[in-house]
Amino acid sequence: MLKIKDRVALGVFAGLCGNLTKTAIDEISYQLKISQRSFREAASGVWVTQKQSRSVKGQILGGLLDFGMGTIGGIGTVYLLSKTGRDQLMAKGLVSGVTLGSTITAFVSAFPQNRARPKDAASNLSYMISHAAYGIVTTYVAAKFGDPSLYDTEPQNDLLEPTIQTTEEAKNKRMPVLKYDSTGKTQIQ
Repeated sequence: MLKIKDRVALGVFAGLCGNLTKTAIDEISYQLKISQRSFREAASGVWVTQKQSRSVKGQILGGLLDFGMGTIGGIGTVYLLSKTGRDQLMAKGLVSGVTLGSTITAFVSAFPQNRARPKDAASNLSYMISHAAYGIVTTYVAAKFGDPSLYDTEPQNDLLEPTIQTTEEAKNKRMPVLKYDSTGKTQIQ
C-alpha cells in the first residue's frame, strides 16, 4: 500500500476523509430533523444572512469553510500522532474531534452577526457526535496511510544512546535492542 510521507499532505487527506464522514452524519441528522441547520449553513451564516446561507452559493461557501477547517484539524491530528505515537487511536481521535468541534462551534457561534447558528441542544449534540466521528476517522486514516517514518519520535536526550526501541522500531524491527551487561559494555541482540 502506498504510504504518504509528508505530514501536511497526510493531514489534508485524513482531514478530508474525516470531514466526509462528518458531513454524511450531519446530513442524515439534518434530514431526520434532529439538527436545525447543517454545518454548511451554520458556517456560511458568519458571513452572509440566514436566507443567503440556505442558497446554493451559501451552501458552497459553508462547505468550503467546513472542509477547510477539516483539513486544518487533520494536519493537527497528524502532528499529534507524530508526537504521541499511533497507540490508543480511538481515544486520541475522540478527544481531538470533540475538541476541534467544540472550538469551531464556539468560534462560529460567537459572531453576533451569525443568525444561522443553532441554539437548541439537539443540534449541538448532533454536531458533537459528528465531530467525534470526524476525529476517529481522521485519526485512523492518518495512522493507516502515514509512512512509519512520520511517527519516529526524536530522542529526549541526544547525548545518550537509546536503550529501548520505540513502538515503531519494534514493529518494523529496524533497530537492534541494546542491552548492557554487568560491566557496562553494550551487547547487541
